[in-house]
Amino acid sequence: MNILHHVIRILLALCLTSAAGAAVPAEAPQKQYVPEVGQEGKDVVWVPTPHVLVEKMLDLAKVTPQDYVMDLGSGDGRNVIAAAKRGARALGVEFNPDMIELSRRTAAREGVADKAQFVQGDMFEADISQATVMALFLLPDNLSRLTQKFLDLKPGTRMVLNGFGVPGWDADVTERAEGDCGSWCTAMLYIVPARAAGTWRLPKGELKLDQKFQVLTGALSSGGSTTPVKDGRLRGDQISFSAGGEKYEGRVNGDTMLGNGGGWTATRLRPVTQ
Repeated sequence: MNILHHVIRILLALCLTSAAGAAVPAEAPQKQYVPEVGQEGKDVVWVPTPHVLVEKMLDLAKVTPQDYVMDLGSGDGRNVIAAAKRGARALGVEFNPDMIELSRRTAAREGVADKAQFVQGDMFEADISQATVMALFLLPDNLSRLTQKFLDLKPGTRMVLNGFGVPGWDADVTERAEGDCGSWCTAMLYIVPARAAGTWRLPKGELKLDQKFQVLTGALSSGGSTTPVKDGRLRGDQISFSAGGEKYEGRVNGDTMLGNGGGWTATRLRPVTQ
């Protein structure tokens, strides 16, 4: 009887252990984050730039391994990763930490984690001063808030945008991508202009320039007469305009201008802050 009782206890213990094991589910594998098109973000909804347009944008900017490319609101990191694949150093600033981790995993899988970096942050607070190329897909309101940051970039910095241009600023080049790009096929290139507004001393007189982004207007005063500036334009630090029946082409370097071939010079007397 004692032996039978002992056997029953063992059997009961085995049954309870088995039941307890069955009651505890196996730990489910952790699901990786997958973003959804149209999901809300801090400042924009997420709509990815089609890959063919990403390549068109980088083509327009002529990205090389010597460039430092930045993307604000970098989403899943595709602009940054594509630039890194061209040998450039690249940085994405993104507010959503899940997007950052996704971008880092993708960069590692694509073999460019050493060049494609991602940080969490507010795009309006980000330091973009070292960028040579900005690759962006933002709304006009976002771009308006960032305009002063763009103007503070080094003259000649290239900015390539998907779909929406900088309000009030004419693109230097606009092209369309070929292939599967849906509603987002247009890329725009902007070359950050030098600051040329102000009053300048030329050998032939005094030149007053007003500047709206890369467009220049104004007048040349010489010998008691004044003639308007025509066709004034900046492309990075390269300046061109006509005044007093002459065509001027050269470069702006701070408070001096030097004509191509050394044909003319100008010194700024009174700068105008934009």
